[in-house]
Amino acid sequence: MPTTPTSIVIVSPVHNRCALTQQCLRSLAAINSEGLTVHIILVDDGSTDGTRSAIEREFPAVQLVAGDGTLYFTAGANLGIKAALVHKPDYILLINDDTYFDTDFLRYLVECAETHPRSAVGGLLLRWDEPHRVFQVDPRWDTWYGGWRHQTQLTIETVPEEAFRVATLAGNCVLFPTRVFAELGFMDEVRFPNFGDSTFTARLRKNGWQLWVEPRAKVYNQPNSFPKTLRSMSWPNRYQALWGDLRSYHNLRGRFMLYWVTAPTQFQAVVAFGIFFVRLILRGIGVTKNWP
Repeated sequence: MPTTPTSIVIVSPVHNRCALTQQCLRSLAAINSEGLTVHIILVDDGSTDGTRSAIEREFPAVQLVAGDGTLYFTAGANLGIKAALVHKPDYILLINDDTYFDTDFLRYLVECAETHPRSAVGGLLLRWDEPHRVFQVDPRWDTWYGGWRHQTQLTIETVPEEAFRVATLAGNCVLFPTRVFAELGFMDEVRFPNFGDSTFTARLRKNGWQLWVEPRAKVYNQPNSFPKTLRSMSWPNRYQALWGDLRSYHNLRGRFMLYWVTAPTQFQAVVAFGIFFVRLILRGIGVTKNWP
C-alpha cells in the first residue's frame, strides 16, 4: 500500500527584501519533494517594496499573511506558525528568506527528525559567499568568555559527517515537529523580538527535546550585516540602544534575559553577563579594542 506523504509547512517572516525573497522561493521550487507535501507561508510584515504583488504574481500557491510592520522576526514567525497549524502538518520548517537550499535538504531534515524522535533539526548553515564556511552552527556556552561563543573556524570539511547534537539552533532553517507547539507554546515575542528562535530551542532542550544539525541538509545564507556601532551613535541614541529598545542588538536588558533563559544555569547566566558587561566598559574606555 502507498504510504502517506509527510506534510510540511514552510514559514518565513519577510520585510522589504523582495529580490531575496524571490530567490529563496525559486530555490524552494526546485527542491526534491518526493514523499513530501509542501506548503509555504510568508508573513509579509508591511513591506513597501512590492514584495506582496511580486510573490502573488510569480508564486500564486504561496500563502501570504499580512503584518503591520511592527512584528519583527519572533512575532512574524509566531504568526506564520499559527497559520501553519491550521493545515495540521507533520512538521513546520522555519526559515529566513535570505537563504537558498540544496536540492535534497528537506528530505534529509525529515529523515533526521524521524530517526531521532522528540527533536528539532537544523540544516547545515553555510555562507553563500564562501560556501565551505559553516555559519552560526553549534555555538558553545562559555561562562568565562561572557556567554555564547560561536565557532568561527568551522568548515564543511571539519563538521561531523553524521547528524550531531547541539545546545541551540538559529532560526535560519529549523524543522519542528508540529506537536512541539502544543506542548510548549510559541516563541517569546515580548521579551525577545529578534532572538525568539534561539531562546525557544533552548526551552525545548531544557524540556527534554533534542537539538540536532543534519550536515547533509545544506543551506546557503547571506552573511550577517552588522548593526550600527554604539560609538557611532549620539548619546541619546546610545542610551536608547543599551536600555530602551529591546529590538536593538546592543540592548543590555535583552542580553541579560537571553543569558537567563539560555545559559546552562542561572548562576552561569549572571556570571557571564557580568563578564560581558565589564568587557563592554573596558572597550568603551579604550582598554580593549572593538567598542561595539
